[in-house]
Order: sequence, then C-alpha cells, then structure tokens
Amino acid sequence: MSLILIFSTIFFLVGLFVIYWIHDQNHLDIVVDPVPASADVPLISVCVPARNEELNLRPCMEAILAQTYPAFELIVMDDRSTDATSMIIKERSDDRRLHALYGSPLPPGWAGKPHALHQASLMARGEWLCFVDADTFLAPEALTSCYIKALETNADLFTVLTYQITGSFWEKVVLPLVMTALSVGFSPRKVNDPSRRDAVANGQFIIIKRSVYQAIGGYEHLKDQIVEDKAIAEQVKNNGYRLIMADGKKLVRTHMYTSLPLMWEGWTKNIYLGLRDQPALLLLGAVGALLLVVAALVLPLWPLLGLFLFLHRGGWMALAIIAEALILWCALIYKRAAVVRSMDISRWYALTTPLGAGVFTAMMLTLQRRFTLLRRFEYYYDVLR
Repeated sequence: MSLILIFSTIFFLVGLFVIYWIHDQNHLDIVVDPVPASADVPLISVCVPARNEELNLRPCMEAILAQTYPAFELIVMDDRSTDATSMIIKERSDDRRLHALYGSPLPPGWAGKPHALHQASLMARGEWLCFVDADTFLAPEALTSCYIKALETNADLFTVLTYQITGSFWEKVVLPLVMTALSVGFSPRKVNDPSRRDAVANGQFIIIKRSVYQAIGGYEHLKDQIVEDKAIAEQVKNNGYRLIMADGKKLVRTHMYTSLPLMWEGWTKNIYLGLRDQPALLLLGAVGALLLVVAALVLPLWPLLGLFLFLHRGGWMALAIIAEALILWCALIYKRAAVVRSMDISRWYALTTPLGAGVFTAMMLTLQRRFTLLRRFEYYYDVLR
C-alpha cells in the first residue's frame, strides 16, 4: 500500500506542475485596446488575399472599409477564384479606397499565398502594409489601435492573436486545446524577446513597415513558403528588426474552420508545415498530446482505485490517494474551464477535455508519421541519387 501511495504522490506532484506550466505559457503582456483615431497618420495599405472566399469576403471588406483610421487603402487580391468572390469585390467598386486586383497564374517555384500577397504589395502605396486574411473581421478601431500600439512598442512587424469564433460542437471541443498547444510551442513572451530566436506571426493580421518589408525582400524572398506568416516573422527577427505579438482579441475576430474535417485538414497541414524544420518540437507535441490523453483517461479511474483500496482496508493511505486524484482532476478541469471561458465557450466544455485531447493526439501522431515518412523519402532519395 505504501508503494502505491508513493507512486500516487509522485504522479500527483508531477501532474500539478505540468498542468500549471502548460497553462502558464500564454502570457500576452501586450494588449491592444480601442483608441480614437488621430488625424496626423501615414497611409496604410490593407492587403486581403481572397481565393474562393464568397462566404467571408463581404463582411471582411465591409469591416475594413468601416475603419476609423483616416488614411488607408484596401487592396483585395482575387487569387483566381472560381466562386462569387470577384462579384463581391465589384459590389464595392464605387469606393475609391478599394482597389481590386486579379491574380496571374502561379509561376514555377511560388506557393499560392505568398504570390497573392506579393502581387498586392506591388500595388500598395502605404508607409505601412497590413495583411489581413479574408476570414478575419476588424472592429472599427482595429487599424488605428494596432498602428498606435505598434508605435508604442517600437515594432517593425506587429501581429496579434485574434478572437476565435466558435460555432460547432467540434470547434468548442478541439480549438481550445489547439490554442493551448500553440502557446506552448510559440510562447508570446519568447517571440517578443529580441534576445531569443523564437519567431512567429499570425497571418490573419500583420502590420509591417514598408521599409522593413522591402529590406527583407518581401514575399518574393519567401515565395516557396507555405507557412508564410512564420517565415516573414523569422526574416524580420533574424535581420535584427523588432517583432511584436500582442493580444488583439478585443478588436480582431477570425472564423477559421467550421467542422471537424476542415479542422483536421487545416490544422494538420499548418502545424506540420510550421514544425517540419523543428522535429524535436513536433515529437514533443505528439508525446505531450498522448500524455494528455493518458492523464485525462486515468484521472477518473484514479479515485476509483483509491476507493477500491479503502474498501479493502486501505485506511488513511487509500483516502490520501483519493484526495490526490480528485485534487489533480479538479486542477485540470479548473484550468481548462478558464481557457474555454476566455474563448466565450461554456465552462462545461472543460469536461470534454478527454475527447478533445484524443482528437488532438490523433492529429499530432498523424503529423509525426507524415514527418517520419518524409525523412525516409529524403534519405532514400539521397542514397539513390
């Protein structure tokens, strides 16, 4: 019995440390609050790449055109869409601030989104360039507030984490776990620390000085990068410029994936491409997710083990095991409830942690297998060559 209690106590202490450490990584010390517009400001070119975005583009454009910032232009890049995207752009052709651009065929060696952003940036006239995804919606004060905060923080590239709109059951189950995992892999404090190499940006909203964009070669220099936001953040930071990531949830909203299949496809692609050059972090994510599933499944069984021992004359040691299990379970649910509540999701969804962890683990294991197969292919390719 004493040996079981020792193992229980070790698991309890390690579990508490891991739970609090994981949920202590998302320190967004810089918060963007709404501020009034100022008259003496430079021109900002807002560039929106749109490929088959008929569901999102109209509210995205309307939100940008409603900005209180007094000096901006909107460049919407229709990247060879086959739906009603071009028609939606033409609906606002009477607004002189809107410039429609229709993309050319993808040249060899280019990835789609960098090519679209590159074409938009060539038309831009602003001192600052602002890249906004078509599934992202700005509050009226967003452009002003982010520009002012960029100046306050001496940022050369300023990006924000956005409020994630969740509608479906699976979004509410899986997305909070994904966001927690991303905060562990890319801690905002580390990203904002100029002495560290950690660099990432949120392509849903990026604002960058035109001079810096040109100095690093723009998206033309990153033409083959699928995860172009992470790539441009690395270029900015590696060249000695100031990269800042802030909390923009009060002013910028995004609705990415609306179903489990779309989330699976989107996140497995994005996480894999973002981490394929960091195999250790990818492996850590897979192992961490698996441990989360094991913990989420074991925690409910742990107090039952203590109860079984108590009924078989386990005495105070059995009661201690039950107490440790319940405390750890409550700590996990408390932390998960805080995460889901911060995303305006009912706290009851914290109880779906085992389910969400199972889906996320399957994603990470799929990514690890994909990475292993890629490395094996590269090995045989080198041997045969």
